[in-house]
Amino acid sequence: MFKAVIFDWDGTLADTRFAIIESFQKVLVEVGCFVEDEFIERRIGIGAQNTFREALSAKGIPFSDALLDDLVQKRTEIHLGLVGKPSLFDGALDLLNSLCGRLRMALATMSNRRVIDRLLLQLGLGEYFDVVISVDEVSQPKPKPEIFLRCASKLKSRPEDCVVIEDSIFGVRTAKDAGMKCIAVTTGAYSMEELGKEGADLLVASLTEREKILNFLFS
Repeated sequence: MFKAVIFDWDGTLADTRFAIIESFQKVLVEVGCFVEDEFIERRIGIGAQNTFREALSAKGIPFSDALLDDLVQKRTEIHLGLVGKPSLFDGALDLLNSLCGRLRMALATMSNRRVIDRLLLQLGLGEYFDVVISVDEVSQPKPKPEIFLRCASKLKSRPEDCVVIEDSIFGVRTAKDAGMKCIAVTTGAYSMEELGKEGADLLVASLTEREKILNFLFS
């Protein structure tokens, strides 16, 4: 039986798409970089710096590390102003309640620490997680496995005893590289076929498939 579950946040537990895309677009337009919303949406989960790097590269706009750092800082401030109170996806709270006290739980997010702390406070979810690690606590964002391995270490669990719940191809790839099982949910920007190709161990359309998820975790 598994001992720990590691949740992604954006696109997995919470529908934060609008605030993320809008905050990126507001900053990108300032440097003359114009990309479709889908370009950003399909990069949710790789960290703001990587998203800016890929957007600028795609449009042939030169940049430096200093510029990327500046864009990330500006985007964080804008994001905080847009956050509001996000909506949890259907089934998210029921699943958390079903797991609480039965498995140790962590939250691994590429969101800024200030953003995720505010959201968890607003939604009253902090008590569910034994560990919360944000992009600020890792040197290498997804798809590097550092964030999941740090969660496992803090949960005092071996990677093979952990299951990650993710919505993106980057998240699935990261979980597999960390030596963990992965449940992939199609509430983000990626299809079941795309997530399956990355090696997800269980595919669900939404977190409302609670019994299917619980059977995987406790079988």
